[in-house]
Amino acid sequence: MANGAGLRRVGQRAVAALAVGMSAAAWAVDYKSVGGEPAILYDAPTLRGNRLAIAPRGMPLELVFAQSDWIKVRDSAGALSWIEKKALADRRTVVATDPAPVQVHAAADDNAPVVFRVQPGVLMELAGAPASGWVAVRHREGQSGFVRVGSVWGE
Repeated sequence: MANGAGLRRVGQRAVAALAVGMSAAAWAVDYKSVGGEPAILYDAPTLRGNRLAIAPRGMPLELVFAQSDWIKVRDSAGALSWIEKKALADRRTVVATDPAPVQVHAAADDNAPVVFRVQPGVLMELAGAPASGWVAVRHREGQSGFVRVGSVWGE
């Protein structure tokens, strides 16, 4: 019994040391978007894996883990899958996630005029880094503005 208690203390110390040693960067979330062509999402990092879904061009994905030519990703619904690294682009997009139409404002301010609205599921290009709870976006038709970070996913 003494050995079990000792092992628990050692394990607890190791977890605490790991948590203290992690920098803020280690907790950073990174996103990429599916490139110019739709891409297949797999259940394993191999072309022989089960095909789970087809990710449309521009779909934002959270990068979870990289393994040689494969990336484990999470979609806006929280589903995990694998995608070939070459299918991802540096161009970043976000997807409207609010159940109601998302208001895009002329400035990063709730009182700024609404430039346009987008329905849930609409992709927009990320036009700037999130700041003060807002993110700059650009619609494929050329309109641009600012949305609340909580109204989109992939920032």
